[in-house]
Parts: sequence; structure tokens; C-alpha cells
Amino acid sequence: MMRVLVTGGAGHVGRAVTERLIRHGWEVRVIGMESGVRIPGAEFVTCDITSYAQLRHQMRGCQAVVHLAAIPNPRHEPGHEIFRVNASGTFNVFEAAAAEGIRRIVQASSINAMGCAWSTTDIEPRYLPIDEDHPSSTTDPYSFSKKTVEEIGDYYWRRDGISSVALRLPAVWSQERRSDEAFRQHCQQLNVFLDAFSGQPEDERASLLAVVRQRAREFRRRRLLERPHDPADFPPDDPLWKLYTIDRFNFWAWIDERDSAQAVERSLSADYEGSHVLFAVDRYNYLGYDSRTLARLFFPEVSRWKQPVQGSESLISLERARKLIGYQPEYSMQPVGGD
Repeated sequence: MMRVLVTGGAGHVGRAVTERLIRHGWEVRVIGMESGVRIPGAEFVTCDITSYAQLRHQMRGCQAVVHLAAIPNPRHEPGHEIFRVNASGTFNVFEAAAAEGIRRIVQASSINAMGCAWSTTDIEPRYLPIDEDHPSSTTDPYSFSKKTVEEIGDYYWRRDGISSVALRLPAVWSQERRSDEAFRQHCQQLNVFLDAFSGQPEDERASLLAVVRQRAREFRRRRLLERPHDPADFPPDDPLWKLYTIDRFNFWAWIDERDSAQAVERSLSADYEGSHVLFAVDRYNYLGYDSRTLARLFFPEVSRWKQPVQGSESLISLERARKLIGYQPEYSMQPVGGD
């Protein structure tokens, strides 16, 4: 039986990953900052990834590492702390693995490693769907830390021959959230709004978008997302503002927690060498809305399509993950608008 160390295995994504690994026959040791955690079928040890000595001790006897522990967004910690934990902690993980002779690591990066959801400036995709070759442009500490951890993986492949995958995950949804009726109604309401908005004369749409674009740029420039959520910053009854200022910066991407676990498990067991960055998202955008219409409305400057996109298929490409690790979403949500 192969033993794997899972950092952050008691967290949202970590629980799903740990459960899947146990089902697939791995012996799992989980580490985290909490104490007294019980995870059926796994060993749990309190350990801080920023302590190299602790981390190396817990890696002994393991054949692989899944690294999920991190500060997950820029809202609740200052930038220097985000970078310290995320980047230095990841360096410690790879350094300890190298010292213990471990040659396979799977780590959680983020869709934000390319610079999108938390960006302090606008985003300007060069083509669609976005793939791993698209240039990154990070402007916030969390996204910069995630781009850095990908480069750490490259470094340890060059130096020590550690093969790794950095999974660029979008928002990871629990089973409860995706089945929430209020959220589904919200998506349906946005579908209705988009139908009406896309049917307006082009000059009227352009005028409305010019106003919301300026508001969005000011909102982003003030770095309001790098603090705890303040309802006053989010107009409650302005769907165009939400679609442009928030959702557009995520490309409407998401993944079910069980599919994030699938991507991790496949990255552990697939046959490859080298350091790889992979987008792991759902097949569809979360609105279930026609993706080319979304692109026409919110990314009108993009004229290049690297791959065909039909219906509500994601504006983030899955091709590299499919080819390298055999990832295929198993828990796609039925598109709201229907494909």
C-alpha cells in the first residue's frame, strides 16, 4: 500500500481528496494546523507547513505528497502573510520531499495564478478558451503566491527530478451549494437578464457596459476584495454590475469538490514526468449559459478561438488535463439554460 501525505487534508477540498484517496487504496496521513481532528480511515497529525523540521518528520515513510494547505484568498490576511505561508510553505513541502526521496507531488494552485478573480486591474484575455499557455498577469498577493508555487514545482523538477502537477482550481463547490435551490434560482434570473440584455440594440448595450466598466475598474483599483466582505461594496439589485465586475473575472468557472478530488487522485497515479500546470474545472460554466454569447458581451475584444466551444462549455480549456492525467468531470451540473 502506498502512503501519501496530505497537507490541509481536513479542509473543504482536503476532505473530498482524502476520502477519494482512501477509497482508491492509499494509506493517508493528513496534517493541518487544527488539533483533535478525526478523519475516518486516515491518520491526522497537527503540523505547520511553515516549520520545515515538523514537515520533514511527517513525510518520512511517504511515497507521495498532496499539498493543499494554504491561505485560500486575500480577504482575511495581509499580503506579506499570504505570501509567507503559501510560497514559503510550498518551498518547505518540496524541500522536505526532496530530502526524503519523494518524487511525486500534487499541489493546489489556482485559476488565479493567471491573474483574474482578485485582480486590481482589468483582465484582457488574448484568446478563448483560456489554456495553460495564456500569459499570466497577477496584481494581488494571493494570485502572485499561486503563480510562485507553480514556479517552485518547476525548480524542483530541474533540481531534484520531482514530478509534480499544480492544479489550477476555480471556485470549488460543495454538494450542498450546487443543489441549493436559492442559488439555482439566482442562476435562472441571470439567464433571463442575459437574454434581455443580449437582445438590446448594440449601441444601448455599449453605453451600459461603458458605465459598468468604469465602475468595475474603480472597484478593482481600490482593492476592495482584499478585505472582509462588506455588503455596501456590492450593489444588491444590479445584475450587470455583478456579471461584469465579479463573474467576468472568474470566467464563470467552477468545479464540484468531488471532481477536484478526482483531479488530485489522477495526478498522483498518472504516468508522466516533469512539472505540469493543469486547469481542472467543470465542463460547463456555472450559469449554464451560452459561452460564446458571454464572450461576445463581456470580452468583445477577443476574436481568436483556439478551440471550438459549444453551448455552455467552459471558457477554460480542459484539454491538457484530459490528455495528461485522464481528467473528465464526473459531476457536471445540468446546464440551467440547457445545451
